[in-house]
Amino acid sequence: MPVLGHDAHLPAVDVSALSADALRQRFQMPPVWQPEVRAEPRFTDNPPRHAAVLLPIVQRASGPTVLLTERTLHLSSHSGQIAFPGGKVDAVDADASATALREAWEEVGLVADYVQVIGQLPDYVTGTGFIVAPVVGLVRPGFTLALQADEVAAAFEVPLAYLMDPAHHRRHAFEWEGRQRTWFSMPYQDGPTERFIWGATAGMLRNFYRFLAA
Repeated sequence: MPVLGHDAHLPAVDVSALSADALRQRFQMPPVWQPEVRAEPRFTDNPPRHAAVLLPIVQRASGPTVLLTERTLHLSSHSGQIAFPGGKVDAVDADASATALREAWEEVGLVADYVQVIGQLPDYVTGTGFIVAPVVGLVRPGFTLALQADEVAAAFEVPLAYLMDPAHHRRHAFEWEGRQRTWFSMPYQDGPTERFIWGATAGMLRNFYRFLAA
């Protein structure tokens, strides 16, 4: 897709604001801010469905990272895309955090004992009709992943500082049924593999940037 531009003119979030203590404090005393992306143009007539994802920030000694997944190609929706662990809300789930933690366990085997939920970002509405609650959690190292092969092709980590630097945020646009849709991407070179982060995942990360930069 053609790139309309980059956002190198915007300041990166200072690394001091990405520590576990700083992130906890930011959610405890949130600033006045507005999410940049709230809803995508609808592509289906499906009724709205509630979902939650876990934005897992792994506390690595070299610096915090974000754990992401690559969805398998045979899925009926969002196949092959880079995503946070997450999925539809079940009746047994007490709240969005419960959904996000359950889905993270089911999809990648991340045990909830390793995760400290510190807050939640505003809902994000996808073009397929999901009302997604992004739950932010700090992940203690030492966990072992077990990928659900039917849903997850790969799991990988991206430095949080990279994602919170708008110089790595690209803007795109295309026409769909007479309307222009704009969206973000955040390509990341993971060794020999380029991880093309875009769509809802990139939109929620962009909102997280706005939250931390406010």
